[in-house]
Amino acid sequence: MNKEPFVIILAAIVLALTVSFKNTSISYFLFAALSFLIIIFINILAKKITAYNFETDITTKFWTWYQFGFRKDMHFKNPVPMVWLPLLVTLFSKGLIFWLGILEFDVKARPERASRRHGLYRFTEVTEWHVAWIAIWGIIANLIFAIAAYIIGFELFAKLSIYFIAWSTIPLGRLDGSKIFYASRALWITIFTITLIVLGWGLII
Repeated sequence: MNKEPFVIILAAIVLALTVSFKNTSISYFLFAALSFLIIIFINILAKKITAYNFETDITTKFWTWYQFGFRKDMHFKNPVPMVWLPLLVTLFSKGLIFWLGILEFDVKARPERASRRHGLYRFTEVTEWHVAWIAIWGIIANLIFAIAAYIIGFELFAKLSIYFIAWSTIPLGRLDGSKIFYASRALWITIFTITLIVLGWGLII
């Protein structure tokens, strides 16, 4: 059973509740929920297209926390779902800070790629570099749509897209930022710098 539609819808609702803490208007919440639904869909679609070109499949799920130390043996027995974190951060900060890092993805080689892992094609396994580019294209797609939304007058959608991107680039746990950071520091610095510039622009629009 494909759980991704459920994950996307619940994530959109949680994030909408998070950013609506100080604005109790039903219309604001509904617009935020619809915006996040579109933002997440765009992000995942871009990743899936990139993954397809790498002959891989991705599965989107809620971010989980597994490692709590630097040693490999310092981890929880079972991964801890972090879907509650955005609401908790917003509640304790009274709406001053909202956490939007809520999703992660797993990558799996498709059968046709796995069948070429030997002989002349032994270097076709999925690498950190491939995973990083899958994550990056999700961010790029959101950036493009954020700019387009601002141009046509959907400023709130643009801001929510930018905030979502900013949290996605943080190299924490198994968020997209970590996948980029551990594949290439230079690549992460580049995408993070661009994100900060766009975020600064988003704060003043």
